[in-house]
This record gives sequence, C-alpha cells and structure tokens, in this order.
Amino acid sequence: MLERYQTVYLGGEGEIVEKKSRFIATVRPVTREEEALSFIEEMRKKYWNARHNCYAYTVGENREYTRASDDGEPSQTAGRPMLDVLLGLQLYDTAVVVTRYFGGVLLGTGGLVRAYSAAVQEGIRNSTLIEKIYGVCLEVSTDYNGYGKIQYLAAQKGYAVVNTDFTDMVKMTLLIPAREEKAAREALTQSSNGRADIQKSKELYYTVLNGEVLTFER
Repeated sequence: MLERYQTVYLGGEGEIVEKKSRFIATVRPVTREEEALSFIEEMRKKYWNARHNCYAYTVGENREYTRASDDGEPSQTAGRPMLDVLLGLQLYDTAVVVTRYFGGVLLGTGGLVRAYSAAVQEGIRNSTLIEKIYGVCLEVSTDYNGYGKIQYLAAQKGYAVVNTDFTDMVKMTLLIPAREEKAAREALTQSSNGRADIQKSKELYYTVLNGEVLTFER
C-alpha cells in the first residue's frame, strides 16, 4: 500500500500549435485499465477526423497497467514521451490522449517528441492534481475540557478534522496518516490527560483540497 501518491482529481485539456499542427491533450483520472481504454475510445470517437490520437496511461499502485501508443506516428515519438511526462511527475492512475490535426509540415522525430510532451504538460497544467494519503480514521471522544486541547493539537499536527459532534461529550473524527497512528494516539492521550477514548474505525485514502477533506475508499 502506497503511503501517499499524486494523481489527477479533475482532468483538464490543453492545446498547443506547432508548425500549423494542433496538438490537443485531454487528461483523465482512471482507477482501472478498463476506464483508461474506454476513455481512449471516447476520444477517438470525439476526434474521429484527426490524423492521430496517441495515448499513455499508468494505473495501479505498482503501475501494473502502464501503456503507451504512437497511433501511427514514428516509433517512440508520441506515446513514450507522453508517458515519460506522467512518470516524471510521479502521477498514478492517470490517462492522457493527445489528438493531432496535421498542419502539413513535418516536424521530425525531435519536434514530435517535444510537441507531444508539451501538449501533455499543458493538459496537466489545466487539471487539478491532489496527493492521496493513506490514513486511519480515529474516533476520539473526550469531555469539553479535553476538546480544546485536542482541537489545538490537531491544528498543530495537521490532522484533518472530518466531523465534530457535541452532546454530553465531544466526539471528533480525525484522519491521520497511517504511519503516524502510534504517535498520534500517544499525543492525543497525553493532550487529554488520558481521558480521551480513541477508536480506529477504518483505513482509507484522503486528501485536503481547498480546505475540504475528501476521502477515497481503498
């Protein structure tokens, strides 16, 4: 299980023009190879009149499904450079299709490599990237005196507070990076003078985007 990894949350599009050829990059998050293949077919239908629809994708925490295609361009001038951009940015579970409308001027192998790479980079710039963190969900119950201390500790340590319920006790739901669970339990116990009840409810991936906590099932 990866402790953390970067991926695309919202895909985007980017376009460059090189010697009258248009290169349109479409980026999409995918979690299964079937999703990547369906996305590629979708782009082929959308841009049915284009000269090339080259693609690259990497799926799985061990990159079990990593593929690239030049779709008729000279070997190693499109798909592989596109894949190199994804791998260089350490992106997981990401697919990209670059559509080329030929402008009548040959670019040469070096020109093609640069154009396809630049198109992918432009598409990624217009996408929303996130870092998914493998974490544990801790349910922390404490009295009102301990609540303020735990709230301060969470802010200080960067623990994500998912929910807080106020009854005769305060119940907080915290997301902690899995590798920090032991240290977090010790800090929470010490902060509340041993009065907090701490229970782990589940393990999952999460991220914080624009102040909002997002969770993803394993």
